[in-house]
Amino acid sequence: MTLTRKDKLLKLIVEDFIKTAEPVGSNYLIKKYNLPISSATIRNEMNALEKEGLLEKTHISSGRVPSAKGYEYYIEHLRNNKIDDKMKNELNKVFSNSVTVEELLKESCEILSHMTNLASVVLGPSADEEHLVSIQLIPISLNSVTAIFVTDRGYVENKTFTINSKYRVDDMKKCIEILNDRLRGTSINGLVDKLESIKPILSNYMSDYVYLYNALLKTFYDFASSRNGKIYGKENLLKQPEFRDNAHELKKLFDLFENPNDLEKIIDEAQTRLLVNVGNVEEKYNDVSVVSKDIAVDGEKIGKIAVIGPTRMDYSKVLNSLDYIVDKIMECLSNDNIQEEKGGNDGRE
Repeated sequence: MTLTRKDKLLKLIVEDFIKTAEPVGSNYLIKKYNLPISSATIRNEMNALEKEGLLEKTHISSGRVPSAKGYEYYIEHLRNNKIDDKMKNELNKVFSNSVTVEELLKESCEILSHMTNLASVVLGPSADEEHLVSIQLIPISLNSVTAIFVTDRGYVENKTFTINSKYRVDDMKKCIEILNDRLRGTSINGLVDKLESIKPILSNYMSDYVYLYNALLKTFYDFASSRNGKIYGKENLLKQPEFRDNAHELKKLFDLFENPNDLEKIIDEAQTRLLVNVGNVEEKYNDVSVVSKDIAVDGEKIGKIAVIGPTRMDYSKVLNSLDYIVDKIMECLSNDNIQEEKGGNDGRE
């Protein structure tokens, strides 16, 4: 597609600002890109782009910067769709060598964060939509057992407990059988309440059932909370001028990472296209952008990967890489090339 002169200028301005974080002026464009047009012509085009809401004039210079609308227009019409070769090669190594979905996501997100200098997040399915399938108890030694929790989304949580030698493993296994009968099919969010309701029944099979009950209670609580996922590359945001030179803005962003409800809401509202200025969640996050994409197998969403950073991010690199990663993950899951049963794919540990 042939771009108009105005679109070409907008593309140059957006991509230059992404690299430099400095407002772009007409003389700068002519000198850097050797443009065969006059400074007056460029200023007229920039004025027109500003009137359309695609550029904004800063208070500190005569240069312009992209607006939220300008970034959206750039993504829809002007960005390139080619994934960076270096990133593609690194990701292909991950997909060739990873054994589990958990490893695949972890290493992919680490590369994504490193190559973009941004933070990446993996979310699992909603704890209301995911249900317990079974609990298994495996003795490890005389003083320890491992409980394995499996959900209908294929995620697995392992917890190893140290037990007193006075506890009989057979009694604990009987309690687990009861738990399976009563808890199977319960949503992850509902496990804590459901466990409380069957607490008296456990006392009939295990004299000191409180130890097992408390261990399971904590596990269920952690299991439900783990929907908030795993964050990679937070430290990369220290390199971004918007946050590096503004301690207040950096603190707000790191507060977001510590606030699971806000973080989950922002990511859930983001689409595979750009969501800029997420102040619709809370105004204090209005200089943060989120790009996310769902992971689905057989039409069922099983998680989501998101990239978080300043509004001035390299959207071409982020979107192309995210598309590539998610498509490869879904291909692996569909072909059963990755051993999903060995680990969850939502960042749980």
